[in-house]
Parts: sequence; C-alpha cells; structure tokens
Amino acid sequence: MIKGYLVPHPPLIVPGVGKGNEIPDTRRAYEQIAAEIANVNPDTAVVISPHGVMYSDYFHIAPGESAAGDFGSFGQKQIKFSINCDAEFATLISALAQKKGLPAGPLGEKKPALDHGVMVPLYFFSRAFFFVTKLKIIRVSLSGLSAISHYRLGMCIAEAGKLLGRKFVIVASGDMSHRLSAEGPYGFAAEGSEFDKLMRDCIENGQMQKLIGTDPALCENAAECGFKSIVVMAGALDGYEINSKVLCYEGPYGVGYLTASFETAGKTESMLPALIADKNAKTDAIREAEDEYARLARLNVEHFVRTGAKLSRSKKIPQAMLNTRAGVFVSIKKDGALRGCIGTISPMQSNVYEEILENGVSAASRDPRFGPIEESELDNLIYSVDVLSPAEPIRSKAELDVKRYGVIVRCGRRSGLLLPALDGVDTVEEQISIALKKAGIASDEKYTLERFEVIRHK
Repeated sequence: MIKGYLVPHPPLIVPGVGKGNEIPDTRRAYEQIAAEIANVNPDTAVVISPHGVMYSDYFHIAPGESAAGDFGSFGQKQIKFSINCDAEFATLISALAQKKGLPAGPLGEKKPALDHGVMVPLYFFSRAFFFVTKLKIIRVSLSGLSAISHYRLGMCIAEAGKLLGRKFVIVASGDMSHRLSAEGPYGFAAEGSEFDKLMRDCIENGQMQKLIGTDPALCENAAECGFKSIVVMAGALDGYEINSKVLCYEGPYGVGYLTASFETAGKTESMLPALIADKNAKTDAIREAEDEYARLARLNVEHFVRTGAKLSRSKKIPQAMLNTRAGVFVSIKKDGALRGCIGTISPMQSNVYEEILENGVSAASRDPRFGPIEESELDNLIYSVDVLSPAEPIRSKAELDVKRYGVIVRCGRRSGLLLPALDGVDTVEEQISIALKKAGIASDEKYTLERFEVIRHK
C-alpha cells in the first residue's frame, strides 16, 4: 500500500511566522497526517514542491545526500532544517524518467536549499517523529510540461520505489487558488472558487481522471500552485484503486488551503491510456471547430516544421483574407501554455493570408522566448489568429477595456503590445504593466497609450 497526502504550505501556519494567524483547522489536519506518517514509519518521503528549481521543459530532481533551509525569508531564521536525502532513490527516478522520454534530473541546483513548499510539511513531520535521523527526503520540482507528463513522472517514482524495495510516502505540497477574494495575493477571480470546488469534489468522490483533465486555463486563471503536485502524486498511485478523503479546506487571506489523504487499495488498470485518450479527444474537438484562419495557421506551421517552407497558396482561400490588409498575431499553445506568439501591429504583407503565413512561421521558429517547434509536438498544438484593427491614440487608461481592447505603449523607439481578452489578465493595470515590461519601459517613464480591437479566430 502506498500513502499520499495533499498539504498546503502557507508559512503563516508555522508558529513564530504566523504570530497568531496559524490557520488552526489546517494545523489540526497537518498534525493528523504527521501522526499517520509516523505510524507508517516509511524509509523515504517524496515531497513534490512548486517552489523548487523549476523549468518549462525539465523536471528537477534534487541531488545530494543532504540539504538545509530556514524560514529567514519569513522573519524566522532560527526555524531551520537539515535533512538527509535518499540520493539512490532520486537518481533512479531520474534514470527511469529519461528512459521513458521525460526530461528529468539534477541539473540546476547550485546549493541544496530547502524551499517553503518542503519546509512547511517538514515542520509538522518533525513534531511527530525524528525525521532528521530516520526519514530520508526526496525533493521533486514541477515543470511547465503537460499534466500527463507529470502523471508519468509519478509513475516513475512508484517504479523506482518498487525496484529499490523502499517503503515511502508521497507528499503533494501545494495551495489552491490565490484569487478567492479581492484582498488575496492576486485579487479576486470567479475561477478561484470554481477551481477549488472542483479539486475538493474530485478528491472527495474519487474522480482522479476528471481532476487530471482540468482545463489548464482554469488552473491559470485561479492562480493555483497545487494542481500539478496532485497529478504527480496520482501518477505514483497509478494501477491501484485509490481511496481519497478531504481532511480540511479553508480559504483565509484569499488563498485556498486543501488537505487530503490518499491510499492505494486493490490493483486496477493503469489510468494513463484513458488520460491520453481524453486529451486527444479534446484536441480533436478543438481542431474540428477551427475556423479558416486558425486552420490556415495550423496547416502552415505543420508544413513549415516538416519541410522548412511555407504552405503553397491554395485555390480555396477566402476572399476576405486576400482582399484585406491588417496586422495579425498568430498564437500557438501547447497543453494550455503559450508555445509561441508573433505578430505585426500594422500590415507588412500584401494581405491577411500572407500575414498569417509569415507570422505563423515566426511564431513557430523565431519567438525568442522558446525554441523552435519540433515535429513531435505538432499533434499537441492549438492555434489562434488575431486580426487587428488600426490602432488609435488614447489619453488615459480610462479609455481601455481589458476584454475589448488591446494596448500599445510607446516611449521613444520602444514599444510594447498586449492583446485583449487574455487568460489571467483581468485588469487594465495588469495589461499596461505587462506591455511596459515587454517594451522595457519603466512605469515611471513618460509613455503614450494606443488601443486597438481584434477579431479572434480559433
């Protein structure tokens, strides 16, 4: 039997840090979990944290025989930890992941330092048993890769534990939405409570397949940090029936804290094929609903990645594309995350058709934030095309609407643009701030504003 636990990691829950705001119900749930782990008496605890070394395309598995950390960042440097690590277990996880095509390993950590996503759970574990001398720890970080990749990493953790004969528990460290109220860290968003309710219901009802299939846009808009930790833990329990139970949920300070327990029961079929089938079905449904603009962008990128050339002109091109000149942005997403986006504010080609072809190639191969798209990725990409109206100058941000208008900021030769109606951008202030950062313009510099509308094609 394998046991897993979902735990939040607010530093406020630690006495001395919280100073009277220690979130008592969550503390009691933590103490229950710590007592359960002490009763299991495991060799190793695998802790999944969203606050360790993190990459967009690589899982960091912390190396070394030991690590240390303290709560100095939260005003309590005297609360500190020094742990022993299960280096053999960690090394085998990395090797199995790489063998299965998952990019994972020890790269990136210069000094083995514990983050608060690890230290908060360890604070409570240490109160139940002498983990410093007995329990070894493995620290696993999340990545920008898909939920299915995180699930497969969890499967590698379980396989490594079995091969080594380790008795281990897996701890998914992560908070729920940070947008439950206007006073929260990221303000209020309706998706916050929607996400938290979905997580609670799926865990309480044992609907792990539904949980893992959560829309990435909902996760992003909820500003959560626990979803992928849960998915890794679920992967470690793959092939078994899972008994899951919500121990506590509360949302003080605008952040959701969910504590839950999981344990394996009888063996069953792996969930991985069903997860892949669900993902493929969702992608197929999106592609079946593509309009002519999004379809053109996709076919062009696929042709370019495979041949190195833009798509040849078809005889079935809509006249609206050929008869119109406009700025165009082509956006490409993979597993809900941006994979490339390049566009033009004003038209640079003879018509919208050519604009889509040129900017699609640029989005796939010249976006400086990402490497060129590879052929193996093509089946997982989703496209949208924004056709821009001419920009018009405005006098103040009062003339903006984050859902209706995109914004252009200018200062001398520097300029930055942000499209309207983007996931996770809910206020004009956020919109302007992001555009300024893209342009390299400081917020206290004198800049001008322009707005534009778009027709978004998906």
